[in-house]
Amino acid sequence: MNSMADDHVPLTIIIFLLCIWTFPIQSTHSATINVWPKPRTFTWSQPTAHLLSPNFTITSPTHLYLSPAVHRYLRLIISEHYRPLVSPSSVDLNTSAPPLHTLSITISDLTAQLHHGVDETYSLTVPSNGGSANITAKTVWGAMRGLETFSQLVWGNPSSVAVGLYVWDSPLYAHRGLMLDTSRNYYGVEDILRTIKAMSENKMNVFHWHITDSHSFPLVVPSEPQLAAKGSYGSNMQYSPAEVAQIVKFGFEHGVRVLPEIDSPGHTGSWAEAYPDIVTCANMFWWPAGTQWEKRLASEPGTGHLNPLKPKTYQVLKNVIRDVTNLFPEPFYHSGADEIIPECWKSDETIQAFLKDNGTLSEVLEIFINSTLPYILSLNRTVVYWEDVLLDDNIHVTTSTLPKENTILQTWNNGHSNTKRIVSSGYRAIVSSSDFYYLDCGHGDFVGNDSQYDNQTGSGQRDGGSWCGPFKTWQTIYNYEIDYGLTEEEAKLVMGGEVALWSEQADPTVLDSRVWPRASAMAESLWSGNRDEKGAKRFAEATDRLNEWRNRMVKRGTAAEPIQPLWCVRNPGMCNTLNSS
Repeated sequence: MNSMADDHVPLTIIIFLLCIWTFPIQSTHSATINVWPKPRTFTWSQPTAHLLSPNFTITSPTHLYLSPAVHRYLRLIISEHYRPLVSPSSVDLNTSAPPLHTLSITISDLTAQLHHGVDETYSLTVPSNGGSANITAKTVWGAMRGLETFSQLVWGNPSSVAVGLYVWDSPLYAHRGLMLDTSRNYYGVEDILRTIKAMSENKMNVFHWHITDSHSFPLVVPSEPQLAAKGSYGSNMQYSPAEVAQIVKFGFEHGVRVLPEIDSPGHTGSWAEAYPDIVTCANMFWWPAGTQWEKRLASEPGTGHLNPLKPKTYQVLKNVIRDVTNLFPEPFYHSGADEIIPECWKSDETIQAFLKDNGTLSEVLEIFINSTLPYILSLNRTVVYWEDVLLDDNIHVTTSTLPKENTILQTWNNGHSNTKRIVSSGYRAIVSSSDFYYLDCGHGDFVGNDSQYDNQTGSGQRDGGSWCGPFKTWQTIYNYEIDYGLTEEEAKLVMGGEVALWSEQADPTVLDSRVWPRASAMAESLWSGNRDEKGAKRFAEATDRLNEWRNRMVKRGTAAEPIQPLWCVRNPGMCNTLNSS
């Protein structure tokens, strides 16, 4: 048993802490403590804080992934000593009370796998009358969410912890993701791990890894090694099976699923470096001079589609699919199928002959889906496609080709309209609306020789200079309602959402600032919503908390960009507006 002497705090430090906590701070709301994302239920009737024992410990069941998480959070809680930009207001720091010694974790189901829909509910009790704090959860994944919340209730040096509170928490949406494109520009393993760590801190749970595209093929596929050997940017810009295993394990230890995407049949120009005979229009200029947009070979530089009429296409592709499912235990497999460009397929002689024989390009796509979807299902995977496979105006398949029980569609066009089209057809939907959730937008187009930039008046240029501009601010993301306009039954088919960072103009140097804290905004809106208990949007109140959370993320090693000047942070509410509709 530890004696009280072990927890003795010098009188000068106590006086200093009392001065900090009693200094008057202007605030637009009553006693607060920052937790992001905001819990569903947070009860703290008499805001009080006690010191955290220097010998603080966490007790929990032994588990392959929870145990590393417990050790990680224990180190963080003991050593972080976070000092808030704005101290929690009206908090009674009781330094004479016994310090908190223990956080105890109780879990009823240690066998639940980290799959879509796993129970992430937890409750957290921190007593004010001594004893241990308690996290109760059905699964280890819920316990990890509770550990993150507890870590945000600790601050200062020496460390103080909020006591006399109760939290009950559970996500509104089961799928809360981030998509990262590692084909157009390469990201090192350390960049991916840092991103997954930040996702876990924001209670996000799906890292959608868009691994390959027309620009490079960085994944080393054991049975098809030439794809990376010839299609990557170089041997130092590849992901080996060992590195994939490291990323997947790190994800499990942080409660984050790693969902792989091997985009096909479009976006496959990089495959042509190893297999030129199965790729149409590879290495051609994307938009030939003097042609209409409809005659382009790709929607951006980097051409190439797999040829669905070549048997060898499926020999190679099935090897890739089999190896990827072996590398990634995730039950979902993302097969892409977006942006099939008619002229790219039409440039191939075998497809030309098919069309002359009264075939259509939609039938070519149907051949591809019918040749690959059953194989993916045979590997015990659910298939995720981009919405184009069903909704594209020119080339698409019918609903009879896509079994609803095994197919998920990810939407990126036309906002609420396409979400409605997907779920009203009976499919589950993941929402990644480019109008709200694309983090790369607003930085201009990356193609050169673009006359729109030769403009002396400032008029006529598209918002932000990019097709999906302007820049998506955190408030735009926070306020987006992914089930807007849906019936109650349709809304049940919305699994959640993903913010997306495409990498035409992003690489590791800007990764953190492009993603954070805007992804944090989506994380909260999908975890506990963007409205208060009266149903009003809470983005004004969220501003103060996000300022604080962004600062804490920075202290934890994520270079998130600021959303306001420090003056606004130090004067909560003073930078809001009362006059906008």
